[in-house]
Amino acid sequence: MSKIALITGASRGIGRATALAFAAAGYNIAITAREFDNTDSVKHKITNNSYAEGSLVETAKLIEKTGVDILAIRMDLLSSQSVNDAIVQVFNQFGGVDVLINNAIYQGPTLNDSLLSLTSETLEKVAKAYFYAPLQITQAVIPSMVQKGSGCIINITSGAGEINPPVAAADGGWGYAYGAGKAAVSRLSGIINIEHGHEGVRAFTVNPGIVNTETLRATISEQDIKKLGQSVALPSDVADLLLWIAQHAGVDLQHKTIDAQRLSSSLSAVNN
Repeated sequence: MSKIALITGASRGIGRATALAFAAAGYNIAITAREFDNTDSVKHKITNNSYAEGSLVETAKLIEKTGVDILAIRMDLLSSQSVNDAIVQVFNQFGGVDVLINNAIYQGPTLNDSLLSLTSETLEKVAKAYFYAPLQITQAVIPSMVQKGSGCIINITSGAGEINPPVAAADGGWGYAYGAGKAAVSRLSGIINIEHGHEGVRAFTVNPGIVNTETLRATISEQDIKKLGQSVALPSDVADLLLWIAQHAGVDLQHKTIDAQRLSSSLSAVNN
């Protein structure tokens, strides 16, 4: 029987590439995102002047070519009811989840506002999307994993949740809201491992680093991306690593944030 992978934030970027990687490996796939199709009236701005392209429908069409079962569900992280409805659909379709990739995030023009410009409205959105939604999804899937005696949860963080910004938000660094949100994500896997590791649930925290996604291209220019050189990974590189983690990673990687690009280089060196 095929295993089930639930990947949130799969309308583009790392989420889409990850869904395709798991589908190619034979997993049946459930994907969620806020933007269901290209006619979606609730497209969310990345900055004040840009949107990132992509939709769940496009991702689903690519997955269908692999022959696995695919369930695409519109899910809004800012609505606990939307999150709950999505989870119910996944369990109705597949009965449980073997791998959860908590990848989806809230993005908006005020996410990286400077400290004195930050509003309670933005903080409430961050709390819903970075604290509550990943927890809600995780709480829903763990019981089925425990019942099976196995399961894997991978939480996608970033350097913003681990270290201080190199420059102020106004000069291109990240703001408190985004940093605090990602810091919360960074702490989730450790709690899962301590409380449910003995029941067969494995949890990992992964920092993809800088990845050349539609969102990055909507945020900075192609020229600026080229200036970053080899420090920029492709979504497919991160996706392949997430698949490897789900299938092979052990306890040695459960108690630290995984630097995706560094681990990928190490694995490539070993394989070559």
